[in-house]
Amino acid sequence: MTQTDDSLLAPYRVLDLTDVRGYLCGRVLRDLGADVVKIEPPSGDPGRRTGPFYKDIPHLEKSLFWFAYNLNKRGVTLDLESADGRALFRQLVATADVLVESFDPGYMARLGLGYTDVAKLNPGLVYVSISAFGQTGPHAHYNAPDIVGMAMGGLMALSGDIERPPVRISYPQAWLHAGAEGAAAAAIALYHRDLAGEGQHVDVSMQQCVIWTTTNATPTWDLNHMNIPRSGAIRVRQASGTHFPIHWPCADGYVTFGPQAVRMEAAALRALVEWLDSVGYATEFLKSGKMTVLDFTVATQEELDQVAGAVGRFFLAHTKADLYEGARRRGIILYPVSTVADLFEMPQLEAREYWVQVPHPELGVSLTYPGPFIQVSEAPVRLRRRAPLIGEHNAEVYCGELGVPRERLAWLKQAGAI
Repeated sequence: MTQTDDSLLAPYRVLDLTDVRGYLCGRVLRDLGADVVKIEPPSGDPGRRTGPFYKDIPHLEKSLFWFAYNLNKRGVTLDLESADGRALFRQLVATADVLVESFDPGYMARLGLGYTDVAKLNPGLVYVSISAFGQTGPHAHYNAPDIVGMAMGGLMALSGDIERPPVRISYPQAWLHAGAEGAAAAAIALYHRDLAGEGQHVDVSMQQCVIWTTTNATPTWDLNHMNIPRSGAIRVRQASGTHFPIHWPCADGYVTFGPQAVRMEAAALRALVEWLDSVGYATEFLKSGKMTVLDFTVATQEELDQVAGAVGRFFLAHTKADLYEGARRRGIILYPVSTVADLFEMPQLEAREYWVQVPHPELGVSLTYPGPFIQVSEAPVRLRRRAPLIGEHNAEVYCGELGVPRERLAWLKQAGAI
């Protein structure tokens, strides 16, 4: 234990050996207050070469990707392939509560730094390994970028339009699920350690974390031997085969609207018809009164198409903001599909002071970051510092906290160990 502030995980130190596959784990633990020391090769972490870059200038100290996922952490350099580097790492391990790594299974053990090795140095250590398929099993040594995790975890089969091949979410998500679950598991293992006095190895499989995002689909197969079909921008009724859009283009983007239950409330349907009629978009079918008692589970496709045609034309003539405000006043369930630009202007997030300015002195600016993912009344979640520069905290950690003489630190740097 290393810190004494009022954050949730303030007493704990985390050694973060992850690459892009596990960055989020350390980021979450740090946001919750743990002292996370990001350990990277002397030449810099490969994630520093991932764009986009500040002002589109590729540079190891200007990766926005690196900034985002390593915010709040301290940073040191260390070469684990070096005997001197490994010796220094063992000193670090003796001071740590959690170690997080995302190397290929078996790599750390080959260096003599696997869980059974370091547990001899620090029996209370929580050792988190994040990998594609876990540390065991026939797939343990397979490589898996995000798209493989989405595919083999079953989430891709549920994503996209039913008449087209499966798709993955545009921005990589699979490894982020693994990182978040790794952070949760580390916190739980720390709680167990504080109760039982023992550390343990936490084995995180990215595939299994992705499967957890589809838990509603699992019992459908188990009980009915039926795979939930992709619905994409439409909602398909499995019993009848009818479909109705749920994502709609509008004047400046998209909105989400559709039957949210077995039967939409008659009051909301009447309000929708009256709204369309007031601006000249209600058809005779809508005004006939049949729609106000329309059961979307048994309606014919012809009836649903008549509703969709009128509603779609109305939406195209109005902006997201106008549609949302009008629907809210009338008690109709409709929401804008927010872009990142929309989020920056959203009153709800502004009211919660979500967006945070973090100074980057080397760039001469402060950059805007998403704020804490939770608000805690008695143990606040804070964004304390920008992501570390390469080796920024070497002297602070190695000399100030481990007691390594500065002459020795200079020699280690010259030897390439740090």
